[in-house]
Amino acid sequence: MTEEQEADLIRCLQQNHNVFAWAPEDMPGIDPNFMNHRLSIAQDARLVMQKKQKQGEEKRRAIKETSKLLTAGFIREVRYPEWLANVVMVRKANGKWRMCTDYTDLNKVCPKDPYPLPNIDRLVDNVFGFEFLSFMDAYSGYNQIKMHPDDEEKTAFITDDRAFYYKVMPFGLKNAGATYQRLMDKIFKDVMGRDVEVYVDDMVAKSKGGEDHCEALGRVFEVLRRHQLRLNPEKCSFEVQAGRFLSFMLTERGIEANPDKCRVVLNMRSPQNMKEVQQLMGRVTTLSRFISRASEVATPILNTLLKAILATHRILVTPELGQPLHLYISITDAAISSVLIQERGKEQCPIYFISKTLQGPEKRYQKIERGALALVIASRRLRPYFQSFSIIVRTDLPVQQILRKPDLAGRMVAWSVQLSEFDISFERRGQIKAQALADFITKLTPEHEQVEGDWYLSMDGSSNQTRSGAGVILEGPDDILIEQSLHFDFKASNNQAEYEALLMGMRLALEIEAKQLTVKSDSKLVNGEYQAKDPKLAKYWERATAMAASFDNFTPLHVPRDQNERADLLAKLASTRRRGLQWSVIHENVSAPTIDKPKIQHNERREKWMSPIIEYLKNGKLPDDLAGSLKIRKEAPKYTLIERRLYRRGFSYPLLRYVDNDEALYVIQEVHEGICGTHIGGRALAGKIARARYYWPTLKADCMDYVKKCDRCQRFADIHQAPPEQLHVVASPWPFHKWGIDILGPFPMAPGQVKFLMVAVDYFTKWIEVEPMATITAERVKRFIWKKIVCRFGLPAEIVSDNGTQFASSITTKFCQDLHIRQSFTSVEHPQANGQAEAANRGSTKKVGRSQGKIGGRITTGLVVLSTTPHSTTGETPFRLTYGSEAMIPVEIGEPSPRTALFEPATNEEELRTNLDLLQEVREIVHIKEYAAKARAARKYGQKVIHKDFEEKDLVLRKITSGAEKNKLTPKWEGPFRITERVGKGAYRLERLDGRRIPHTWNAGSLRRYFS
Repeated sequence: MTEEQEADLIRCLQQNHNVFAWAPEDMPGIDPNFMNHRLSIAQDARLVMQKKQKQGEEKRRAIKETSKLLTAGFIREVRYPEWLANVVMVRKANGKWRMCTDYTDLNKVCPKDPYPLPNIDRLVDNVFGFEFLSFMDAYSGYNQIKMHPDDEEKTAFITDDRAFYYKVMPFGLKNAGATYQRLMDKIFKDVMGRDVEVYVDDMVAKSKGGEDHCEALGRVFEVLRRHQLRLNPEKCSFEVQAGRFLSFMLTERGIEANPDKCRVVLNMRSPQNMKEVQQLMGRVTTLSRFISRASEVATPILNTLLKAILATHRILVTPELGQPLHLYISITDAAISSVLIQERGKEQCPIYFISKTLQGPEKRYQKIERGALALVIASRRLRPYFQSFSIIVRTDLPVQQILRKPDLAGRMVAWSVQLSEFDISFERRGQIKAQALADFITKLTPEHEQVEGDWYLSMDGSSNQTRSGAGVILEGPDDILIEQSLHFDFKASNNQAEYEALLMGMRLALEIEAKQLTVKSDSKLVNGEYQAKDPKLAKYWERATAMAASFDNFTPLHVPRDQNERADLLAKLASTRRRGLQWSVIHENVSAPTIDKPKIQHNERREKWMSPIIEYLKNGKLPDDLAGSLKIRKEAPKYTLIERRLYRRGFSYPLLRYVDNDEALYVIQEVHEGICGTHIGGRALAGKIARARYYWPTLKADCMDYVKKCDRCQRFADIHQAPPEQLHVVASPWPFHKWGIDILGPFPMAPGQVKFLMVAVDYFTKWIEVEPMATITAERVKRFIWKKIVCRFGLPAEIVSDNGTQFASSITTKFCQDLHIRQSFTSVEHPQANGQAEAANRGSTKKVGRSQGKIGGRITTGLVVLSTTPHSTTGETPFRLTYGSEAMIPVEIGEPSPRTALFEPATNEEELRTNLDLLQEVREIVHIKEYAAKARAARKYGQKVIHKDFEEKDLVLRKITSGAEKNKLTPKWEGPFRITERVGKGAYRLERLDGRRIPHTWNAGSLRRYFS
């Protein structure tokens, strides 16, 4: 630091001297309205008052610190506390005692605050590389936050003389750290990351130069002053180039381990018991970032090797953006390790060491699996680095090829998917330039070196009277071992099974890019010593010769059968395996002889979405744009190439064959309506195709769309009972304004050949008129309307009926037109539109059901009952709403009622006239009640509605009417028809596709949309 920079710093500190506290009294504290600490104790928590504990003489003197807290206003005396805790004295680093409180019982009933603390490694990386640093610590930072008033007395503690409670947040509370970090993030949100980094009460200001540093400090001090947070001058150091931050040493050389912590480990004696071993391991864990292969080193923890490693400090660096990172992997039988580095010029700078001791089943992993596990562990531990940088994995293990194999174990597939989101590429290990990595890389070399690139294929075939199979074992460098068992679904001779094993093993070797292959077989025919005279075996020999040309070096080698036992065992297992048994080795069913499968060459004439994936899987080539490149890297592990055909890894089955648009249409048609097609639903169709092991990106959507447009599926579709429209309330403004009319029957023949009933009901009063009939003609309808309605109650304004020929005939229509009566017809097959008449029909039908053929007499009696019974909607009888008074009923004769017993003719006449004067008021009240009842019914009805809305020219199917001949095997819908008009209230007019109009209207409940 220059003299000028020193003067600027002194001036800056003097100008901001009021942000420092020299005693507790100097701390005004954070505004409680801005931030306070709440306990949020569970309501059913059991109150705990701890018994007073005895303290040593030295600690009792330290408890006198309560007088200082009392003077500062941090605590207050409490009486009758519900919670009470003991004081615990903790010795600080400077030898003094810090008074804490044992809030164990209180913390148990407080929920965990999930507020996240910053990642320590990321904070340290963010501070590294700055020229000047200022390390700051708050003065009793926790005590500068107030407790919530409701929770103050719950912090009560007991001393030798009195009991007190905290008005400020004390040390020892469960969520105190989260509350303090929340405060720091809130007040420093504008300068966090730019001028300062904060971890709870540890703060470090940073800058690239001296002048900038005073400006950065000024902004930090302004935040502290505004929120009344005070610093401890004894724990602050300003404008330095090295210092401790979060147990790390930040220097101009890089990130170093804390020498004090290293010295503690170096000065420890060798552990003598379990507790001392645990202490040592805990201290080592804090330094694991700086220890290469920490898990392996820690395994023999009693060796002096650990102290030697700690004596040589690692200097780590923060990676520079824009430059890739390199990952080296080390594998042993007991542990896996990795180191993340970045190359800067000719130097390799370490960033992070990762290690993991193998546990349980992990120790039984093959070496190639342990290599993949090391990569996965590194990606999890160093996820921020993997997300921000391109990672180049340098290893001689064929991890990349194995992760893309189609026949992987479940964990390998899962690891492949996990790694797919990162930008990871692979290189051979090459030359190591960094001396700091020497001890890491030395043990990476296998104890027994194999010839690089040599692969050995052991195979054997087996055949019996019922089944045949083959076994394949592929061995490669670095103890790579792949075993595969093949079961043939076709009849194969023993020689044919041998050739199938050879071709499958060669294909497997080509998939992992083996260049030098030695084939070990106990068959002299396969090895070429004997000539294949059988035409089928000759084809096998030709195919094997063609595949052998793909290797740089291909050597067949004859071995005795006793040296080929493992492959022979796999072959026998495949040929004798019973279906349904669980399989513990990689197994594959071969559906047809290999020689019958053509050498597929896919020449796509148009670019498809999977072309980049195929190009990447074949040649490792990525699109030029970054977004496309990242997408391909993420998607590619889900796919694999087998015989140049693209397959997707699935969950129901290991591999699903990808098909293009034309092939997909054929697959859908064949499964849905082919020879074995049953016109299943869209979701079931997609599931069946997936179980048949086909895949394309829009499988489910295409199946749903195809089923929706299938003509046969639409005609046989189920009829849904949910209403398609809201309930339309039909009301009459005054009595006898609107009538509903309908015909019931035929019933059993009654005297006079009567077998029909014509029913009419008034929409306002609910008065019902019924007349038995022998025949139902338009003339009889006309006579009924004149006699029962017009002559008794006057001309109505409207009559509602269905579309029967009696009502829609020219005779009835002309009669109504002459009298200016409007006819309203309901939609076909939708009697709900004339609901009032239908309700009256139900009452009439009950009477007919008990009449036993005597329709006339029972109907007359039934009308009397219906007209003198209060209606559920109006609350009044139809007789009273019609005539103004209640009718006399037979029971009042047999057992006199008050009005019959006290009957006086003069008074009765006056009362009848009064009732007629008040009838209009009664009818108004009934009108209101009816609207309210129908509104309630409409709301309840509306909860079941599934709207159907059609537009003009839409194509629809029409529900086949009950009058047509139909059964379970006939379609439920007919058509299609075209919508010509929206009549309203869910009614539509239709026409045929040739333009012929369909008579009457049709309700939406009888229609469904037709997809073509």
